[in-house]
Amino acid sequence: MSSGLTGYLDSIRARDPAPRSRWEILLYPGVLALGLHRVAHWLYGGELYFLARLVNHISRFLTAIDIHPGAKIGRNFFIDHGFVVIGESAEIGDEVTIYQQVTLGGTNPANGEGGKRHPTIGDGVIIGSGAQVLGPITVGSRARIGANAVVTRDVPEGATMIGIPARSTLVEAEQYAKEFLPYGTPCSEVFDPATQKHELLKCEVEQLRRRIDELTQELRRHEPEQQERGRAG
Repeated sequence: MSSGLTGYLDSIRARDPAPRSRWEILLYPGVLALGLHRVAHWLYGGELYFLARLVNHISRFLTAIDIHPGAKIGRNFFIDHGFVVIGESAEIGDEVTIYQQVTLGGTNPANGEGGKRHPTIGDGVIIGSGAQVLGPITVGSRARIGANAVVTRDVPEGATMIGIPARSTLVEAEQYAKEFLPYGTPCSEVFDPATQKHELLKCEVEQLRRRIDELTQELRRHEPEQQERGRAG
């Protein structure tokens, strides 16, 4: 167990340069919230729902992180800072990183049945600050959700999603190849495909306008010659 805890703390240190020691990481609210969630999830699996909820409420009071006891979470899960909400039927893979004010939220089924209402997050996913991942969708492994993105559809493996609603964006190869990217968003300029198309159309319109101006000026220069020819005829 000691080696498992050491490995977990080292995995956090690899993603966060702030702590000076493993002891400091033990004070992180995300670490405490995950530890209490493991207890609550064990109670939930044993159908001790009231006790599971009690542990969940204590955890939320202490950490400002609300993880439903029914949520399934893999190895080396890291919540950086807090104010995170994770719903009952959410499933989170290994080596996932979530930043502050993220919601893994559910939809309200029209038939009133619970079922799978929350997202499934693949291994190695990074979810940036303020992102909302909603509904029974799947976020593929190694995907990156940018800050404040709202994701309501499945995300392919390795995609970088930004915007409202979230859509995939182009990322430089050296950024894509990185094992970890803080906040899920490259610091270099990221171009949205829709914005790129808009800019290309603007360039084409400007070129057409310049060409029309050139043709108009050329016609004006030739007008006197045409008038002289008309008088001579």
